[in-house]
Amino acid sequence: MAGDRLSEAKSTVEQGGKEALLRDVRASRLARVQAQLRAHDVPAILLYDPVNIRYATDTSNMQVWAGRNPARYIMVFADGRIIAWEFHSSEHVWDGLNLDVELRHALSWTFFNAGHEAERRAQVWAAEIIDVFRKHAAGDQRLAVDRLDPFGSACLEKQGITLLDGQALMETARLIKSPGELVLIGESLRTAETGIARMRRELRPGITENELWAHLHFENIRHGGEWIETRLLASGDRTNPWMHECSSRVLMDGDLLAFDTDMVGPHGYCSDISRTWLVGDGRPSDEQRALYEHAYAQVHYNMELLRPGMTFREFSEKAWKIPDPFVRNRYCCLAHGIGMVDEYPSIAHQVDWDSSGYDGLFEAGMTVCVESYIGAEGGKQGVKLEQQVVLTEQGCVSLTACGFETDWL
Repeated sequence: MAGDRLSEAKSTVEQGGKEALLRDVRASRLARVQAQLRAHDVPAILLYDPVNIRYATDTSNMQVWAGRNPARYIMVFADGRIIAWEFHSSEHVWDGLNLDVELRHALSWTFFNAGHEAERRAQVWAAEIIDVFRKHAAGDQRLAVDRLDPFGSACLEKQGITLLDGQALMETARLIKSPGELVLIGESLRTAETGIARMRRELRPGITENELWAHLHFENIRHGGEWIETRLLASGDRTNPWMHECSSRVLMDGDLLAFDTDMVGPHGYCSDISRTWLVGDGRPSDEQRALYEHAYAQVHYNMELLRPGMTFREFSEKAWKIPDPFVRNRYCCLAHGIGMVDEYPSIAHQVDWDSSGYDGLFEAGMTVCVESYIGAEGGKQGVKLEQQVVLTEQGCVSLTACGFETDWL
């Protein structure tokens, strides 16, 4: 059970220390990638997504930049062998890792790096990829890839390689969290909670949204975190509809202030917490309290409902029914997976099922974010709440102690 695994992992930290925990996490993550390759009878996967590379190898190198500029990549074989093409003079990021890895120099063929020579360089790149792959693939021509630009895909396919959906394999590998991962997720969440507490202390009329948001960034970086994926903090009439990113707007007494952390913290794990507060020392209005009560009810009803063994469709069908005035501005999903970043699955509202829903099964050991946004169409304010949980055999267990405004209820 997930709760037992968390206790086990904490015990491992106490007995063997952080390095032992990290070794266990690295080994279990790589093993899950290998297991997915074997389950789909695929000899290897080529990874460019920095999050997937981090999951498989625990290496991190300019993650946000590398997400836009495909300048480092790895190939993981089903037997665990890793070939890594590292960015210029960055081999040191692999120091201290107990991995069976062969390091090579990456060749980038983006227009930024290659200009009008991009297609020719892609051919050189493909020749090396194919050579490495065929040496170890025992005649198999199928290679899973998580992401690849058109020149690269065309070059590989021209040489007879069949490309498969590697992102699906990686998302499935990342689905169930090991005991050690739950501990590392907890460390990221404690960092987020420290940042949220700092924001709460600094919350006052006269501060700008940008100034307030900077306090979360400060604590994340101070504690060894990596980046924040969005700028979702809004106040006053910018809280409706949701998805306004923070600005130079000055907070005013009586405003609602809502945010969504989307924070990739220490060890590369995401902390995804949404809360809504009142600016100033007053009491929320009746309208603000009513909005909050609905959002709080949605999150907690759905947390109580969610169980391992439940299908995604069943959860969507049984989820808290959003009152009609708030349906139009509903959040984009009821819940979603969470790990190093937002992950599979994304659970559609029943009203959206035909257009964007897909089925699957909730399992113990999954970490999930349960979502709510309540704001009337044409309204002037709204409430955003989100809780990060782990699924156990008994149901949802909250992973964060960050409180709600229960005195508003």
